[in-house]
Amino acid sequence: MTQNSPLLVLPPSLSRTVAALPNKDRSRLDDTITRLHTVNGRLWDTEDRVRGALLSAAQVADCKREIDQLNAERNLLAERADEVLGSLADAGRADAPLHTETLASVVDRLSVLTLRTWHSERAAARGELARRRVPVLHGQREELCAALDALVSDVVAGRRRLPVPARFKLYGRDDAAPAEIKPSRRLRRVLAFGGLSECGKSTSAEFVQRTCGAQRFKIGFLLRQAAHREGLADPYALSPRRQAELLLGELNRFADAHIDTELFTIESVHDDASIAELKRLMGDALQIVYLDASFALRVERSGTPAQAVAAKDEIKMSRGAHQVAALADHVIDNTGSIAALRARLRRIAAPPAPTALRAATPYGLGLPAAVASATADFTDAVRAYGPGVRLAALTGSPGEGNWIAGWSDLDLLVIAEHEAIGRVHEALEQYRTALGGAASLGPTLVTPGELTARRLTPRLAFVLHQLQQGSPVLHAAPSLELPTISRGELAFAAVRELPQVILTMRRLRADAGPTALRQLYKHLVLACRLLLREHNQWESGPDRILAAASRMPGLTALATPSLAEISSAWRDGEAELVLKPVTVAVDQLLTWYAAQLAA
Repeated sequence: MTQNSPLLVLPPSLSRTVAALPNKDRSRLDDTITRLHTVNGRLWDTEDRVRGALLSAAQVADCKREIDQLNAERNLLAERADEVLGSLADAGRADAPLHTETLASVVDRLSVLTLRTWHSERAAARGELARRRVPVLHGQREELCAALDALVSDVVAGRRRLPVPARFKLYGRDDAAPAEIKPSRRLRRVLAFGGLSECGKSTSAEFVQRTCGAQRFKIGFLLRQAAHREGLADPYALSPRRQAELLLGELNRFADAHIDTELFTIESVHDDASIAELKRLMGDALQIVYLDASFALRVERSGTPAQAVAAKDEIKMSRGAHQVAALADHVIDNTGSIAALRARLRRIAAPPAPTALRAATPYGLGLPAAVASATADFTDAVRAYGPGVRLAALTGSPGEGNWIAGWSDLDLLVIAEHEAIGRVHEALEQYRTALGGAASLGPTLVTPGELTARRLTPRLAFVLHQLQQGSPVLHAAPSLELPTISRGELAFAAVRELPQVILTMRRLRADAGPTALRQLYKHLVLACRLLLREHNQWESGPDRILAAASRMPGLTALATPSLAEISSAWRDGEAELVLKPVTVAVDQLLTWYAAQLAA
């Protein structure tokens, strides 16, 4: 109920009996009775509205529809209350006299009588008839409370039986009871942005749309669409519950028609009552995000006079916009940097999850004994640093099982808190020293915050995906949380990374001497791997990647020597023997690529 509405106080015997219920049942009953009383209050207000001021025919029709919807909800809530209250009865007395109505029906009558008394007290100052009614109504309430307490005692003792609670109210429907609308199984996640004027709602929703592929909606648009679909003149005149049902219905409809969309945003949340009802319907699938900032800062950001911002705030607050903060799953203080805001939004839109990783020792990665020993020492060192170092893994060829001494690098990923990076540097120096000239070390150091905020390069995203697909790690802290990287994300990342790879490959081709062989070949393989991702093909190992790329539409087969032949020639100082076929393949790919993008 609102602050200007009466509370429903249950009689003492019923209150004591309810208090003795198990916590889950008591909580469910408290919530149901509170909602029942709220619905009765809205029914009263709607019936007053349709009888009061001059309304258009369309507005009267809206009110009548709302009354039907509220009555359907009222009966559904009463049935739910009886599911709990019915458990109070002594099941052993089948011969006990039958009472004429259920306990929830009496509670419903008590709710209506409470509202009638409250409204009569308010009207007493304006008329003698209302003043004479008030004492009578108080007497009726006392009698009803006493009768309800006596009924509860008789039911618990088995002296009375209760009728079957099903009401079977139709309200114009063909089915026996109103079905509660539920989120579609394809409506996976919705972010609802709320806050006062100029707090960053639209900017935040736009960022989530651009970076996370969310489908963005305005709440007003969804309500207007639903109203048009159901023949309603003014959806804002409906109850908060009905508005929430209309919103959910439109979201369901879109999600069912666009099955690849996994994230939706809605804005701006200005009505705390309707968003609270939508949260009840959707549960954790709806995440309410409230953005907060000082008035002075919001005025500065708006570029308009303070009076204009204050006027907009007043309108929003009259609808309950400021009270959304108390309902929010996430309250963001939007007075800091854009980087901090965007990091928080990425964590909310795509929360990290505990990741099951496959651990392996360096000796199980096919590394030479000296390299494996140096790697084991490094792993022991960072593991000893405790929770500051969250993960260490050799990526690329060691994880894929095709590392070649004298040719392959040791690409190392370390996830560590910023405060631990200095100690990681010391361990890396010892690692390089222990390796000597046996391998070239290429470390990537990243903090957990950067990962969960998804500040990722395309290559780092691919490495995380490989780890989640089973590539081994050397060390992982318990309950490590990593962002989940989908194949779809990697396909888009390939589009972003490929231009730089092509430019680098052209630069290397311009100086295609024997010393450039290794880098030229690796960029050829990388470019083909990225192109294959765009075609939803996922190959590992240079030989398989080049063979698969040769089958892309319009590309002449890339006739390169095998990786074993190229790496052997490189180690033996005979790079010029394999340089020509590699440069020919590079030229073929660059020519094909240019043709694909020609206007």
